Amino acid sequence: MKEVFINNSMSLIQKYYPNYSEEKLAELKYGLLGLYLMISKSIIIFGIALYLNIFKELLIFTIIYNILRAPSFGMHASKSWICLVSSASIFILSTYLSINIHIPINIKLIFGILGIIFIYKNSPADTKKKPIISPKRRRIYKTISTIIAIAFVIISLIISNNFLSNAFIFSLLIQCIFTSPTMYKICGEPYNNYKNYQP
Repeated sequence: MKEVFINNSMSLIQKYYPNYSEEKLAELKYGLLGLYLMISKSIIIFGIALYLNIFKELLIFTIIYNILRAPSFGMHASKSWICLVSSASIFILSTYLSINIHIPINIKLIFGILGIIFIYKNSPADTKKKPIISPKRRRIYKTISTIIAIAFVIISLIISNNFLSNAFIFSLLIQCIFTSPTMYKICGEPYNNYKNYQP
């Protein structure tokens, strides 16, 4: 199914844009692959959430998480099935916990401060396929990521809705893991990939 989608899409692109270079076509193919994996993964994960009656909460949790993920980036699984299993486990469990547990405010504060420090230290965490080479872009992403992390902690501490409060903290902690050099090492992925392109 994946190959059919990619091959048919690339055939259409080459038909209507015959002047595209090999490099441009490779970029488009990579983007199409990412789109396919995102859609197929989302269908499965949200299908499980619908069955568990936590669809709305998972949708909210995913939006909150991706607000921080977008500028801080982070590790990607090397295989699509690993990505699916890990994403389903992490996001469904985190959503379930956000709904059903109460975290004391002092614990949230401790986790929040540690999370801000980790995000400031480790973001943006690039990948081998998409290194963030520009120092200016890296500074911008780091600044935005840190500001968002701080906002997450403040919102978590002042908001009265238990699910949302937990969701902001869990999202921050998950992204700390995905931007951690230790997690990259455990998964056998190279870290600080931009350094390979520095003069």
